[in-house]
Order: sequence, then structure tokens, then C-alpha cells
Amino acid sequence: MKNLIRPVLVLFVLMTVMTGVVYPLVVTAIGHAAFPHQAVGSLIEHNGKAVGSEVIGQQFDAPYYFWGRLSATTPNPYNAQSSGGSNLGPTNPALADEIKGRIDALRAAGTNMSQPVPVDLVTSSGSGLDPEISPAAAAYQAARVAKARGLTFDQVNGLIARHTSGRQFGIFGEARVNVLKLNLALDDLKPMQ
Repeated sequence: MKNLIRPVLVLFVLMTVMTGVVYPLVVTAIGHAAFPHQAVGSLIEHNGKAVGSEVIGQQFDAPYYFWGRLSATTPNPYNAQSSGGSNLGPTNPALADEIKGRIDALRAAGTNMSQPVPVDLVTSSGSGLDPEISPAAAAYQAARVAKARGLTFDQVNGLIARHTSGRQFGIFGEARVNVLKLNLALDDLKPMQ
């Protein structure tokens, strides 16, 4: 019996060390070597301080900031621990009520309602953590932000253009604007108290 148990225990300890210690250390070292920025969370630094991540959105609701795509994580917006969509389908009346409420909030904030509302301003993403909006959603908010900051419309549109990323590799996805980076550029141009 001892002859059977000893090899099993040795194999168990060996595999535990290999898969529980050695493999994670090797993969972490490769990740840090090959993708150093991404391996530490794709952090954005501003004035020497980490202010957020490129891949997780943040809540902005002041009129002098661009607002990002809505988060479906509850009770805290953009909570990575509860990532997920709202699971409300297009025929669900609760979704229609939420969208109407979001459109009313945009209207109350002084956003130009003569233009169609970009869908990413009134719906949440599948993860609830989306850090980016479409260029159309940024342009939709430009007049409100310019007025609140005392900037010209052209200054704000110039910032949007500079912070718009095209399709990945020229073929994947859509053009997008990282809301945190855009708002940091606004603060650099004209800080708010």
C-alpha cells in the first residue's frame, strides 16, 4: 500500500508546485516583459498620479465633462467586480423607460436635442465598464461642454478629433473616444475649480 501512496503524494506535490507556483510566475513574467503597460492595468497617469485605467470607464456627471457610456453595474457604476449587462431586452418596457429617462436627463443638461441621440449615450454596454464612446456621442456633447467650460466650440471639437482613435489595425471595431483621456485633456486646457 505504501508503494502506491508515495508516488501519488509526490506527483500531487510536484503538480501543485508546477501549476500553482511555477506556471503563474512564468506567465506573469512573460506578461510583464511583453506587455508591461497592460500587465499593470493599463493605468493612465496625469501629473505623476494614476487617475484611472484605459480599459475601465469612470463616472462623469458634471456638465463641464464629457459623459461616458452608461454602466449597468449596480449599485456602483463601473464596478469591475460586478461586470455585466442589464439583461434588459429590446422588448422590455423597463429598458424603454430607462432610455426615456436618460434622454430626459440629456435634455435637462442642455444637450442639443435637435440632433438624434447617439445610442451609446442612452444604453449601457455588455460589460457595463466601457471606457469609450463614439465620436458622434462626443460631438453630441461638445456644445454643452464648451459652454460649461467657457471654451469655443472649435476648441472642444479639436480635442475630440485629437482623442479619436480609428479602427484597430484599420479594420476591427469602430472609431472611438476614450472619455477619461478626453476629460483630462479638457482639464489641461482649462481646469475647473
